[in-house]
Amino acid sequence: MLNVSSEAKNKALREMAQSLLEKEDSIIRANKLDVLAAKAAKLPVALIERLTLDEKRISAMAESLIEIAKLKDPVGQDIRAWRVPNGLWIHKVRVPIGVIAIIYESRPNVTSDCIGLCLKSGNSVILRGGSEALNSNIAIYDLLRKAAAKNNLPDGLINMVTTKDRLAVDVILKLNEYIDLVMPRGGEGLIKRVVRLSRIPVIKHYKGICHVYVDVRADLNMARNICFNAKVQRPGVCNAMECMLVHRDVAARFLPGMIKKFKDAGVEIRGCAVTRKFAKGVKRARESDYHTEYLGLILSVKVVKDLGEAMYHVNHYGSHHSDTIVTENYENALQFLRQVDSACVYVNASTRFTDGNQFGMGAEIGISTDKLHARGPMALEELTTYKYMVFGNGQVRQ
Repeated sequence: MLNVSSEAKNKALREMAQSLLEKEDSIIRANKLDVLAAKAAKLPVALIERLTLDEKRISAMAESLIEIAKLKDPVGQDIRAWRVPNGLWIHKVRVPIGVIAIIYESRPNVTSDCIGLCLKSGNSVILRGGSEALNSNIAIYDLLRKAAAKNNLPDGLINMVTTKDRLAVDVILKLNEYIDLVMPRGGEGLIKRVVRLSRIPVIKHYKGICHVYVDVRADLNMARNICFNAKVQRPGVCNAMECMLVHRDVAARFLPGMIKKFKDAGVEIRGCAVTRKFAKGVKRARESDYHTEYLGLILSVKVVKDLGEAMYHVNHYGSHHSDTIVTENYENALQFLRQVDSACVYVNASTRFTDGNQFGMGAEIGISTDKLHARGPMALEELTTYKYMVFGNGQVRQ
């Protein structure tokens, strides 16, 4: 792949996108088989929603590949260059990581996004999707692999493990001589299993317990829009709000209308004692609720005394994924940004923007809440490492 030009990679990506659009009907037919099987197996509604493909989602997959093609190729970029006193020129240069295994559940669009990002960043990819999406994943994989072959990209660039046998994952995770990085995407159970068994470095996030804090100086109309979007727009994803925190001095003005709006949208509210005073039908929040990623129309709500308590709650109960403050106070905004220990921290915006495509990265291979190598949406730059290229003119060390 190091010998493949950016132009060749971009041409292949554009043809992959065109192939998805031209073969849309065949992808949807394969997807319907998976959806019917998931419904028969009575899988969770949130999982079926993530599994389902339609024309809009396939179009979005194709658009992501086109956007990736437009982005600057990270391979070969100078991160830094400098001359040391003995005259050596040292260049810190981006290079591909190598072979990346991606183990994922439910979302067939992951197949397309990961192939596109790994191709552009010069990595070989091994895909192992969940059995619930096998027909969809194979349909997408076959189309994109053929487009890669048509463009004379190296054999072995794109690979998929198609067996339903769960032991396949155990085998993959022992291949540390051949695989450089593993990324699990899916439920917390899958990710913990991968971390426990892997001999290969793993980048991951366990869950997305995301917060929106409505500050004493918030524009309450803005806060209502942000909170509603963060919870309701797509509740079954990792960047959806799971807990809403409200300053006590605005609770009386904010909570009654906000809770009604949530209930009208089918959201079950689990609140603290103060929250329950402002609306009927609010269940009592237990300690465990604040640790829970619902991935559905359930929301924890807590009234806090000040910004300090809000930040403590986020850092203690959150998953270091994505958290928002809604405020018109600059100092409060800066304090929240500095002191909340999450991969993505927002001021006056929905947590739903934590996404490689929304960040202008074309797509993402996953979200990392780790602190080493990559954090937040992982896209092209995060799929590279670096090496030092050193130029001399005969220097020897004394």
